[in-house]
Amino acid sequence: MERAMTYSTFSAQLADGALAGGQWRADASGLPILAVHGISATHRSWDALADALADRRVIAADLRGRGRSNTLPGPYGLERHADDLAAALDALEVDRVFVVGHSMGAFVSVRLAERHPDRVAGTVLIDGGLPVPNPEGVPAEDLPAVLLGPALERLSMTFPDRAAYLAFWRRHPALGPYWNDAIEAYVQYDVDGEEPALRSSARAEAVAENAVQLDGASGYVEALVALPGPVDFFRAPRGLLDAAPLYPEAVVAEWAGRMPQLVVHEVPDVNHYTIVMTAEGAGSVVPVIRARLEAAEMKEGAS
Repeated sequence: MERAMTYSTFSAQLADGALAGGQWRADASGLPILAVHGISATHRSWDALADALADRRVIAADLRGRGRSNTLPGPYGLERHADDLAAALDALEVDRVFVVGHSMGAFVSVRLAERHPDRVAGTVLIDGGLPVPNPEGVPAEDLPAVLLGPALERLSMTFPDRAAYLAFWRRHPALGPYWNDAIEAYVQYDVDGEEPALRSSARAEAVAENAVQLDGASGYVEALVALPGPVDFFRAPRGLLDAAPLYPEAVVAEWAGRMPQLVVHEVPDVNHYTIVMTAEGAGSVVPVIRARLEAAEMKEGAS
């Protein structure tokens, strides 16, 4: 039975502040989905996917240093994000979830499954989660700028009003041509500060810290290959600027060889953002998520 698209916000108290977020269809029965956003995004990047999952509860937080959680202090490591999410589930009185992570959120999802395996019934990685090696010969302090380029520069920009911020995003090559209500809601939510100095809600120091943690170091590769299967990986053929992909096919094939439980899905005609922020992208991902959810519920019901 399809439920109304209800949406509400939440605030989960942590030891050092509150983790903000939102949820769709909070009263829906069945295994909830925990959706984990990317490196400079917020929980509103999941509007399109939540809309496509018409009968499911979808929970998503603003990670530490982003959105309405941007006053939480560092450090901002992947493991800390994972522990924050576990605490948010405690606050929401949710025992187990099916985790869907996008971009950096896929890395956080792996750490969540590693550190809190009793909370995770399954894992989906959307254009993220497979290590991205840091370039050699670049000083540590310069790595964030090299890895993120314009995405990091944007976080120091200010805008006189909301219209100027929306206009900036409408010119973005990966979002502007695919503009829809979900993208507009995401951009509107991201605005922080006061006119005439509005800016993105993501803190540059949080994004910079996480940017260098996606190379598979500090035990991450071990956590990834130890994930119980199946682990679905969705690849976008175009990347952050609607051009070269974040993951070349050969890299994904290499990881599929190392991880027998990795199931690779090619999503046609999307980029790194539109794979989750458009109806077309979400529509390609949701059938697999739904099938895995149902299988996980059957497994748990039989145990």
